[in-house]
Amino acid sequence: QVQLVESGGGLVQPGGSLGLSCAASGSRFSIYTMGWYRQAPGKQRELVAAITSGGRTNYADSVKGRFAISRDNAKNTVYLQMNSLKSEDTAVYYCKAQVSQVEYWGQGTQVTVSS
Repeated sequence: QVQLVESGGGLVQPGGSLGLSCAASGSRFSIYTMGWYRQAPGKQRELVAAITSGGRTNYADSVKGRFAISRDNAKNTVYLQMNSLKSEDTAVYYCKAQVSQVEYWGQGTQVTVSS
């Protein structure tokens, strides 16, 4: 069992920046594909960004050029740097770890973009 704990959410003004972190338990972090997902009220959960064990990344079109995902295997942590935030980025952001068909999810952290 892997436990994921997100942190870094909060309230930010449009155009601002925010960084999220997700710390994972266990000793196998380096082999996981890590992802950030978000779910806005009344909407389905969607992929924001993902990074493989080899460091390949992919992003939702809506965040390309604004968000950056990275990982530090020595710290068992994945990050999401969010810049040029928009009101439509408001959501609960979840961290996911995946290896083969097994998935683990964090509890989520709220990001609110509002003036």
